[in-house]
Amino acid sequence: MSFTTFTHAPFRADVVGSFLRPAQLKNARNLHRQGLLDNAGLKAVEDECIRDLVKKQIQHGLKVITDGEFRRSWWHLDFFWGLNGVERVETPKGFSFVGIDTRAENIKITGKISGENHPFVEHFKFVKQLEAEHADAGVQARQTVPAPAQLLSNLLNLRAKGQDSAWHQFYADEDTLIADIGAAYRQVFKDLYEAGCRSIQIDDCTWPALCDPALVAKNNLDVARLAELYLRVNNACLEGKPEDLTICTHICRGNYRSHYFSSGSYDPIAKVLGQENVDAFYLEYDDERSGSFAALAQIPDNKKVVLGIVTSKRPELENVITLCERVVKAAEFFPLDNLCVSTQCGFASTEEGNELTEDQQWAKVDLVVELAKKIWG
Repeated sequence: MSFTTFTHAPFRADVVGSFLRPAQLKNARNLHRQGLLDNAGLKAVEDECIRDLVKKQIQHGLKVITDGEFRRSWWHLDFFWGLNGVERVETPKGFSFVGIDTRAENIKITGKISGENHPFVEHFKFVKQLEAEHADAGVQARQTVPAPAQLLSNLLNLRAKGQDSAWHQFYADEDTLIADIGAAYRQVFKDLYEAGCRSIQIDDCTWPALCDPALVAKNNLDVARLAELYLRVNNACLEGKPEDLTICTHICRGNYRSHYFSSGSYDPIAKVLGQENVDAFYLEYDDERSGSFAALAQIPDNKKVVLGIVTSKRPELENVITLCERVVKAAEFFPLDNLCVSTQCGFASTEEGNELTEDQQWAKVDLVVELAKKIWG
């Protein structure tokens, strides 16, 4: 059987995008926080570490390159803080994960939200430059951002009860808030596109919370209403996107120092999620928390699905034959030619990173590449 060759995202062997911060970078960030290293000094270290990371991504057989999210502390909050009308705040308590709480930081609105002059655009330009330097490797630079639904969820305080994001001071209702979030993201995407970006990944932890009966009950979540809001705000950011700009979404169950926050199959939200106007869905399927592959039958066949079946949370390597069997099982519900494989999440959604070494991280990447070759050649 012959398979389609993918020349742009998603790739048969893919990753979610964040990587463990090297010791040199962690040390530089600590010095910067203490006022012992200026912004230029920190950027110089970031640049050096990102250059080295891109070389390693290519050496390990990846066709997608990212900056590993090395210039940020959080996978999502740094992006939000870069929007106009949003600022960083310290909070009484972090977000609750199973077995751990995060650092206590969040966002607060200080005015109308907009997306002009977002710092991530400059971050991307550096990776685009590295894409050009490695043109012979045929790689594609990707920018990762948190989903609009994630921003909306944070502002509505769905998982941070008692923490007022102040959105009511500037917006009369959810509809006008959603309209501005969509417009802000479209502005950032436009600026990224003009900087040469053709691959954007939106990371989204909102949907899995709706799949977890315990979280739904604890937070009194209206699943149907929230699913409609999340779909609306995510699709708002995708309106009018250029045809040659690939935008995919990673649906995440939480990733903080190898801990998670939600469990449950995709079944309750798969039909609505499948209406997101993205090109591909990166879905976590690394353990029993994910449920069966049956939910894949709800994803339209003209989309692509990236199976996150190699965990980034634990160092132990999965058996490649077992992984092949799992992909074959998934193909009972979704066309094999439209499937890809990846790690289930990034290796460092926050700067602390997951509980494994850099060598173990790259062994996981090697396993993803080996698996893709075994299945698709």
